[in-house]
Amino acid sequence: MNIWPIELEIAWRYTNARRKGGKNKETGSKDGFLSFISSVSMLGIALGVAALIVVLSVMNGFQKEVRDRMLSVLSHVEIHAPTGLGEWQPLLAKVQENKRVTGAAPMIMSQALISRSDVMRGVALRGIDPELEAKVSDIPKHFIQGQVSSLKSGEFGLALGAELAGILGVQLGDRITIMVPEGDINPAGMTPRMRAFKLIGIIDSGHYEFDSTLAVVHWKDAAALLRLDGPSGLRLKLDDMQQAAKVADQLSMQLPGLWVKDWTRQNKNWFAAVQTEKRMMFIILTLIIAVAAFNLVSTLVMTVTDKRGDIAILRTMGASAGMIQRIFFAQGFMIGAIGTMGGIILGLLISLNIDVIVPSLEAIFRVQFLPRDIYFISSLPSDVRSSDVITVGLMAFILSLLATLYPSWRAAKIQPAQALRYE
Repeated sequence: MNIWPIELEIAWRYTNARRKGGKNKETGSKDGFLSFISSVSMLGIALGVAALIVVLSVMNGFQKEVRDRMLSVLSHVEIHAPTGLGEWQPLLAKVQENKRVTGAAPMIMSQALISRSDVMRGVALRGIDPELEAKVSDIPKHFIQGQVSSLKSGEFGLALGAELAGILGVQLGDRITIMVPEGDINPAGMTPRMRAFKLIGIIDSGHYEFDSTLAVVHWKDAAALLRLDGPSGLRLKLDDMQQAAKVADQLSMQLPGLWVKDWTRQNKNWFAAVQTEKRMMFIILTLIIAVAAFNLVSTLVMTVTDKRGDIAILRTMGASAGMIQRIFFAQGFMIGAIGTMGGIILGLLISLNIDVIVPSLEAIFRVQFLPRDIYFISSLPSDVRSSDVITVGLMAFILSLLATLYPSWRAAKIQPAQALRYE
């Protein structure tokens, strides 16, 4: 005894019709064709859902990976003083009173020129406290040669990003000249201020932009080069980086005369661009699912046209117009549900294994999909978020249901007498 409602039973037979080689080969052929186009409709929805899940997961992973690599070098919140902090220890103690602050360290930030032989490059000169830096960033962990403890005040040691060191062609122990924008005035005019530093370490953060421009020294050596009385600011690390904007606003009110900025504002344009690109990709790839949904309309219309005789017989046996409508609505429901679930499973399988799939494709075709000097990272990351999967699945399913409305309404309007006239 069948426990399914009769509408679902008939809808499933129409969806899963197969040519069984009976006497009426024409009918079997039509049923096989209808089953084929139903499968194509499912596949179209599944591919659209899978493509959208994979793209959103990759974009989430890209944003998360770049953000994490940025924050391994940058800090959650920075406090700057236009003319230097001077006595900075009291300020450090004050900001650490904030419950969100888990670490604080002095810093000096400046632009500079670095030269070695006939090669000269612009760099971001950063003065740090080797003992406190580990509390606010991962720079000490990124030393691939040397160690951060080798940066000692008065010895003028220098650590460079790995890409920058490669450009300059330097090795540990080499002497490198750093020139800062500030100069000294003498009878001959303005002369740039410069100093020779000894390379004591090489840093590889995994972020090309930083590794190609970063130069790290002890903050006291940077202060001596820039003629400052103390650090130019403080770097802070929070227990929750998503609260950085809120904490920055609080500190701005508590510290008048100082500039306070958080990591979201420092890289506002980049993150805004990524969010805009993600929204645009969502809209564009949604069109794939919309096309598959319109394909479902044509599938159901063809099924209704082919089954006019069956509809007429059901009506003469007492089936109501609502029952006929529910049959074809259930058929569209099944196609949409199976296609959506198949797409979600396929999308999750690809997204969760993309770290294996992409390297394999790169090895087979001998290409690099993400050149490191263009995209900051050289591997394709993935971050599957349940909210994205649920949104995509619901959207595809709702579009599928909307696509069934017209064909099922058309089936319900078929008159038995007119349909049987030509049977």
